[in-house]
Amino acid sequence: MTPGSDAATRRPSTRSLRGLDAMNFFLADVRDGLGPYLAIYLLAVRGPDQGWNEATIGLVMTIAGIAGLIAQTPAGALIDRSTGKRAVVIAAAVAVTLSCLALPFVSNFYLVAATQSLAGMAGAIFPPAIAAITLGVVGPNMFSTRVGRNEGFNHAGNAASAMIAGGSAYFFGPIVVFWLMAVLAAASIAATLMIPAEEIDDDVARGMDHAKDQTEGVNRPSGLAALLQSRHLMLFAGLCATFHLANAAMLPSVGQLLTKISGKDHATSLIAVCIVAAQLVMVPVAVFVGAKADAIGRKPIFLAAFGFLAIRGVLYVFSDNPFWLVAVQCLDGIGAGIYGALFPLVVADLTRGTGRFNVAQGAVATAQGLGASFSATLAGVIIVGSGFSMAFLVLAAIAVAGFVAYLTLMPETRGYAPSGSQTPPSSTGTIPVPA
Repeated sequence: MTPGSDAATRRPSTRSLRGLDAMNFFLADVRDGLGPYLAIYLLAVRGPDQGWNEATIGLVMTIAGIAGLIAQTPAGALIDRSTGKRAVVIAAAVAVTLSCLALPFVSNFYLVAATQSLAGMAGAIFPPAIAAITLGVVGPNMFSTRVGRNEGFNHAGNAASAMIAGGSAYFFGPIVVFWLMAVLAAASIAATLMIPAEEIDDDVARGMDHAKDQTEGVNRPSGLAALLQSRHLMLFAGLCATFHLANAAMLPSVGQLLTKISGKDHATSLIAVCIVAAQLVMVPVAVFVGAKADAIGRKPIFLAAFGFLAIRGVLYVFSDNPFWLVAVQCLDGIGAGIYGALFPLVVADLTRGTGRFNVAQGAVATAQGLGASFSATLAGVIIVGSGFSMAFLVLAAIAVAGFVAYLTLMPETRGYAPSGSQTPPSSTGTIPVPA
């Protein structure tokens, strides 16, 4: 894209839009590495005979999670500075895939931890990179609708890969996930290359305003220190941490409860159904949010995400019937579908014209990861001390606290003008809110 082009009037090619669809669909499974399949593979294939049990597997996953968490903000900064965003995505896809494909050939704890940590760090590239490429291709006016479509294809990809993995693993065993990852990685690389490099405006992709940057010189990119001066961005980071503090432990806790009620074999099948059902619900939710976020506003929809999260936590308490628990878990598709579609939109709103879009995504994602990390520990302690019902009620109470905080403290960000950006309100006519 020629620098200085008008982002508001651009017309992305059909090839670019189809490339974005395919990239989100095929990267859905690659971006998370082996995910839950790591524990299954290490326990089922390696097992205690090779020194692998629930404790050592949990430690590896924790180490990999911390590595990915640390990489979030640097990954966003890299995307901000990069003029070869497609190459960065492809390199990350190759790194994640090779790290996971190496697993059958290494058994040493430290080597396994190293490979999965590399996968976690490379995986941190995908969220800011996909958002940046999308913004650079379609521009700010089409961004909200396009993000909803991205999330729809992402959730569809997750559901499809989960169904393929679950069905084929019945015949070929846990090793099938490695074959699937290799195929999806190759497909994701081809999809990324479908997007012409010249259609990605690197300045728009990081939230810059071409006209103001060239004529006024006020929108030069700033570092992380300047990012931390945005009060509303830091508040949003705290709210994202709160959302994941309430949300992250719910599915694992349901899994533990189902294991006690239905046994290990049935619980595995029921959790697979939970994941696929929730992902399928997320597809229309994400598309709806992307289509209506400008008309309705970000704040009411985000409040709905907190509301459904709180309701979900309370409903778990009413029955321990497996079918009831699976049905309630489907509400995750609403809350998570809203969150996934709105997260990049709100960050883009709060950093519009500053050139800090991607590094801000990384910083907020780090806060989000911290909330998720503490969630499992908090729920586990409560379950041991007071039972599953109390754990679900505490998680629901945290969601209610997040709802109240967002309602009373967070402004509507549609049309938001960050301090110093001098960006006019969007075409929706919303009055800018000073930072």
